[in-house]
Amino acid sequence: MGMTMTQKILAAHAGLPYVEAGQLIEARLDLVLGNDITSPVAIREMEKMKVDGVFDKDKIALVPDHFVPNKDIKSAEHCKCVREFARRNEITNYFEVGEMGIEHALLPEKGLTVAGDVVIGADSHTCTYGALGAFSTGVGSTDMAAGMATGKAWFKVPSAIRFNLIGKPSAWVSGKDVILHIIGMIGVDGALYKSMEFTGEGVANLSMDDRFTIANMAIEAGGKNGIFPVDELTKAYLAEHAARSYTVYEADEDAVYDAEYTIDLGALRPTVAFPHLPENTRTIDEITEEIAIDQVVIGSCTNGRLEDMRVAAQILKGRHVAPGIRCIVIPATQKIYLQAMEEGLLKTFIEAGAIVSTPTCGPCLGGYMGVLAEGERCVSTTNRNFVGRMGHVKSEIYLASPAVAAASAVAGRIAGPEQIA
Repeated sequence: MGMTMTQKILAAHAGLPYVEAGQLIEARLDLVLGNDITSPVAIREMEKMKVDGVFDKDKIALVPDHFVPNKDIKSAEHCKCVREFARRNEITNYFEVGEMGIEHALLPEKGLTVAGDVVIGADSHTCTYGALGAFSTGVGSTDMAAGMATGKAWFKVPSAIRFNLIGKPSAWVSGKDVILHIIGMIGVDGALYKSMEFTGEGVANLSMDDRFTIANMAIEAGGKNGIFPVDELTKAYLAEHAARSYTVYEADEDAVYDAEYTIDLGALRPTVAFPHLPENTRTIDEITEEIAIDQVVIGSCTNGRLEDMRVAAQILKGRHVAPGIRCIVIPATQKIYLQAMEEGLLKTFIEAGAIVSTPTCGPCLGGYMGVLAEGERCVSTTNRNFVGRMGHVKSEIYLASPAVAAASAVAGRIAGPEQIA
């Protein structure tokens, strides 16, 4: 019986010739990640272990990104804790204000994650790096502490679901629409503790930014990880961003999957997840009522990349945000911010009546830079729309692509790009 792509990576890192679903293994780690919320807990746990420093100062990444620049005294204390730990242990990959970015956009950009890696992070959206053909998954702060101390982690080998992608997305359909469609189809627990493995000729028609978005939201279907094959586009991205060597793993032809689905990318339409679960999806054509909104957020680790900025600017150029609508644009990293500025995208946003923030997770988790009041509605390119996720428990979040978010900002209601032409 063959192994899936994920199982092959885990077997190699466990020093085993073969693993199977349900098996408990100890695997070596290529990178351990933490942010300003989860790292302080891990640091305190690591101190209890009384270990002499970290296992490898080059294989730990600490990225304060949730409440930075510091929004209050508590967040400042959290960042101080992480900053001092990084200095004490001479952590190579510490990125704060000035070099900062949203962690899951920043790490691939810096070349810190490559194909064949095993990466853990004390943030659920660590599964993003599966877009590069890595096994990456979110863990708790205690596991992060153990990883920083030992360079190893325990895993239960996941079984897998295969998604065979065919066709080519039509205009205004992006990776966000693909993953929202899948979550709407299988549900928020449809891939519970499974590897979501994306294959098929349609993968070639998805950009790297599309793939990052899809892998990022594997957790919203309950997945342990999401992973893409390493093709020429992946290799070109790694050649541009990473100096490290990498290993390409491919699933065996006789690999076992719990389920297989075929997704025709050409049949998909812009999709919106209604409150209060990512599985509560409708295509833009299925929204027959007028849903007035108060705010739009374009950014996050899901959709704050340059391609997302370009799509939003394409729609906002020559138009203006509807009266009374707050439109907040957040480039995911300093590099993306600079590129957006050089391309004139920030000028387009500001002329359209939007505001542009420094890179931060901010509003995604109801932190700052866009917290919602009671009764307010937001169209957001973030990844979660749970009750109270972005503020008041009686607010509402509608998840969508940058194209739908920008069009909705112009319309003052949920709308697709074709509806504001």
